[in-house]
Amino acid sequence: MRLWRVMVILGVVAALAAGALSWWWLNQPLALGAEAVEVDIEPGTTPRDIAQAWVQAGVKTSPMLLYQWFRWSGQDRKIRAGSYEIGPGTTPVSLLNKMVRGDETLAVVRLIEGWTFRQFRAELAKADSLKPTTSTLTDAQVMAALGEPGMAPEGKFYPDTYAYSKGSSDLAVLKRAHRAMKKRLDAAWAERTPDTPLRSSAEALTLASIVEKETGVAGDRGKVAAVFTNRLRIGMPLQTDPTVIYGMGEAFDGNLRKRDLLADTPYNTYVRAGLPPTPIAMPGKASLLAAVRPDPTRALYFVSRGDGSSEFSESLAAHNRAVDRFQRGKQ
Repeated sequence: MRLWRVMVILGVVAALAAGALSWWWLNQPLALGAEAVEVDIEPGTTPRDIAQAWVQAGVKTSPMLLYQWFRWSGQDRKIRAGSYEIGPGTTPVSLLNKMVRGDETLAVVRLIEGWTFRQFRAELAKADSLKPTTSTLTDAQVMAALGEPGMAPEGKFYPDTYAYSKGSSDLAVLKRAHRAMKKRLDAAWAERTPDTPLRSSAEALTLASIVEKETGVAGDRGKVAAVFTNRLRIGMPLQTDPTVIYGMGEAFDGNLRKRDLLADTPYNTYVRAGLPPTPIAMPGKASLLAAVRPDPTRALYFVSRGDGSSEFSESLAAHNRAVDRFQRGKQ
């Protein structure tokens, strides 16, 4: 009987010691083989394989011990797929909590106002840890994959900073940017002035893209939009260089020549009245709003002052004087 009591006491002591040791280990920072350790967890990965992945990535502990902690916690089946990164100070407890919360490591890609779809695709192609699932697709095939077959892609994506999980598809980012532009465009179109000459939100998007490319300083955006709106209203050609340049594509070498302005192409707004057939870039929110709610001015002309801002004129005579002053150096 005395031996039995001793065995019981020893068992209790051993259990308490094991519990204390376990509690200590669970709350001690894990030793790492690098300043930051990253692991990608695919859907369906087992808790055992997840533990092994962390050890292989640089966590210096027993994979079996880590796996047993996942099981003992009762949360092993709650671990979410995703991309995770841990640094110094991470404990077994905080590691598991991160994966259960789905607190992923995100990368970002930034799309700039005024970029073309070609520039957009180039940025996606070099984005960190973004799967290039559309790299072999044509622009038309990309639009079909987005559920917009036959739709031109230019201007249909909202310029913004997009965060994504490492290993995500570039198509997922395209979908988000496409949805965002639809939402922004619909919101802007709902705020249009009653007397706008624009007949649809698609025309508003095209005008906004021109405003985006023609605006040097934010304070001029509403006036730039007004000039083009006023010209549309009276049937005057828009005569804007960015549309001509866009229509030239890769043939543009940085110099816009007289022959380029005289060439009869769909995007040459010097020889063809009205808007070009598609947007020429990705406009931001401010340009979308300016296109549908331009400043109340009767200006029909503007010329660069050389500092990013523009001089606006209501008559050709006043415009010619502004050109002499700011472009030809005449007073």
